[in-house]
Parts: sequence; C-alpha cells; structure tokens
Amino acid sequence: MIFGTTPAGDTVDRHVLSNGRMRAAVLTLGAIVQSIELPDGGDVVLGLPTVADYLERSRYFGAVVGRYGNRIANGRFTLDGVTYQLPLNNNGHSLHGGERGFDKRLWYADPDGERAVRLTYVSKDGEEGYPGTLTTSVTYTLTDEDELRIDYHATTDAPTVLNLTNHSYFTLGRPADVRGHIVTIEADHYLDVDEGKIPLPGPPTPVQGTPYDFTVPTRVGDRLDGCYDHCYVLRPGGVVRVEEPVSGRAMEVTTTEPGVQFYTGHMLDGVATPYDRFAGLCLETQRFPDAPNRPDFPSAVLRPGEEHRSTTAYRFTW
Repeated sequence: MIFGTTPAGDTVDRHVLSNGRMRAAVLTLGAIVQSIELPDGGDVVLGLPTVADYLERSRYFGAVVGRYGNRIANGRFTLDGVTYQLPLNNNGHSLHGGERGFDKRLWYADPDGERAVRLTYVSKDGEEGYPGTLTTSVTYTLTDEDELRIDYHATTDAPTVLNLTNHSYFTLGRPADVRGHIVTIEADHYLDVDEGKIPLPGPPTPVQGTPYDFTVPTRVGDRLDGCYDHCYVLRPGGVVRVEEPVSGRAMEVTTTEPGVQFYTGHMLDGVATPYDRFAGLCLETQRFPDAPNRPDFPSAVLRPGEEHRSTTAYRFTW
C-alpha cells in the first residue's frame, strides 16, 4: 500500500508482514521498520506517521543506516593508498553514511508472501564520498519463533567500506521511558570514546567495575542517569536481552556481527524530534565505529568478488 510521497513526487510504499501473531510494517523509504505489533496490542518500536516526519524530524527512526553506520573520524579514511573524504555531518565527523545516507533513499521492495520482504538499494560510486557501486539488499522476515529477522547482503564493483545496521528505537512499555527497562549484554568489553564519540586508541575497555557493565541484568536508569551511547564487543554468540517488568514483555537480540551500539535515546528532545528523551533504546548490531581507520578492529572492507552477509534477529515474548 502507498504510505506517502516524497517532495520530489516519488512514492513510498508500506509493506505489512505477519506470522499469525505478530505484525511488522516496513517502508521503502530507508528500509524503515515503522512498527512491530505484538499480540497483546503493544507496538514496541517508535514510528512516525508521515514521509515528511521521516525526512525532517527523524533521528534515523527504524531505518537501515549506511553506507557506513556509526562514525568515521574526521570523515576520512584511506583504502589501498587512496584517501576518501566524506561529509562531516556530526561534530566534525561522518555519521551514518553522511548527509543523505541509506535512511533517506528509496529502496525497491520484493515481497515474499505474508512473512517477508526484501528491499534493495544500489548506491552509486562516489555517493556521499564512498568508492564503488554497492548493491545492498535487506530482507525482513517474521519467523515462527516470533523474531523479526534481518538478513543483510551486499556486493561491490570496487573496494569500499561498509557497516550496515538497523536503527530502530525499541520500547517495551508505555508510557515510553526506557530507564525502567532491564538490560543484559553479554559483552566483557566496550569501546571507550572521546568527546566526539570516536573510539580511543588502544584495546577495548573491560566493563568490570564500570557503569558500563551489563553482564548481569541491570536497570538502565540506575547508572549514568541512563545515558548510554557506546559500542559493546560481544562475546562469541553473545546475546542482548531487554525486559520491561510492568508489561512483562521481553526482547532477545542475536547477531553475527561483532558489536552492538547501545543507545538509550537521551538525545531525543520532543521538539526537533517527535519523541522525548529516553522514549526508546537502540541496539544497533554492527562492525565497530571508525573501523576503516583502525587496523586493530574487525575489518569493514568489502572487495569485488566478495559478499557481505550478516544476520540479526530480534525475538519477542509477552
């Protein structure tokens, strides 16, 4: 069905998935997850009502961000001896693909029955400063296990860097305030950052003995006033679990990626954005921020003839 049109007159479609219990709505703008509805009537992601809202008032709500999710220091990286300059759209750094990243692009949708839809976008060589023409597909599936599974696939015709993730804001209770959520992150280390949120030199920092330790279930608002925006280095097969004690809802996140950016929405303001502070939390599974400039991090380079594949699943109980 048609969701709306862009200022240029392009149509944005809305695809509704169902596994017989859950429903999820996905937009062709930004491959956005607009809603995830549970059988108890709860919508557990923050969505927006119009195309204009997504283009003008969104902080990446529900979108796939790329070509490189998270930050690249000074918007610059060198690959095979060539230095590339990206837009500086976040305090002197490049964030989530630049001024007009994947979140603001129209994707082509190919539905697969009631449960799945594949969205494809071709990013041309030089778009937002990135080298190589990159073909990306993202498949959303509602499974029998009550998961929203996201399968990412990408190929390129020239060496490039890539970090794809979904930027949904989750809230398992109402009113929306995630400081009461209980979070467990199976990660023994996190990436400490400078004022620009660029990882500091050196190895990842142990969480033990710090306010960043979520290896045991911890209420979000109990430390640091609930303000988190850090990448965690997941244990092999590490799981993230979120529980909301009043509603009884829970979410479990699994991924093939090495890290997860845990962000608690404290920079939402209810003015420039439709939602107030702490209205939702993000769990962006990904490669590490600034990896193109950090040979000690897992590589984010994709070359011709290679395929990027990754899977993240968000499983819900209620």
